Amino acid sequence: MTDHLIKAYMNLNAVLQNLEDLVILDKDMAALIKDWRVVIQFSIKNGPAVHLAFENGACHHGIGRNKRSNVKLLFNSPQHLNNMFDGKANPIPVKGFTRLGFLKNEFTPLTERLTYYLKPADGVTLTEQEQAIATHLTLNTAVYACRDLAMLDPICKVVAQHTHKGILQLEVLPDGPFLCLDYGEEKVRAFKGKAEAPMAKMTFRNLDIASKLLAGEIDPFEAIAVGDIRLRGQILMVDNTNILLDKVEGYLG
Repeated sequence: MTDHLIKAYMNLNAVLQNLEDLVILDKDMAALIKDWRVVIQFSIKNGPAVHLAFENGACHHGIGRNKRSNVKLLFNSPQHLNNMFDGKANPIPVKGFTRLGFLKNEFTPLTERLTYYLKPADGVTLTEQEQAIATHLTLNTAVYACRDLAMLDPICKVVAQHTHKGILQLEVLPDGPFLCLDYGEEKVRAFKGKAEAPMAKMTFRNLDIASKLLAGEIDPFEAIAVGDIRLRGQILMVDNTNILLDKVEGYLG
């Protein structure tokens, strides 16, 4: 398994899924997509694929190919896809040529807005509201990337296999986001929302604490000591998840 392929999986699954929440959190993006009715598929030649379905003012991210796709974007290799996410390449449209104007003039501003939050350009200072959105999306990315790492990265595979089976819930008080990692017998699943009976919990006092932890600006042990981060349940699940989280930056940073 090459680093390019692992990063490609993370871009497709962990980064793109943020568009589901972006069009809810950012009112300008909500207005942009409110009348869209289109399914866009991203496929790597002989590799993974995902699709984005826009309808009724919402976005749904799905894994795999969708027979209803109006637009299909092909990438010759994992590196080709990663280069697109880094702004260094373009996809190959293989279906939906009449929608090329839509891709350039409407879809591209949506993805550029996502990049604005996840990787602000040098010198850009986010407003308080924008920083809250950025933290929400960054935490989403990190949790969903853990799923891919547990499936593909050799070290993370072993860590996941030796993690207590059950659900770890990550939550930011008071209003979220709420995210879960479900360590199953055969795979790790990520999902949004609250679990009914999580095996363990990692709770951030607020979005500012979550933001600083994700940016490496605070010591997690000190944050735990002063109560900014609270841990409950199977602490080994939390420790093992932190190993996975530490690997995310190496691929997507």
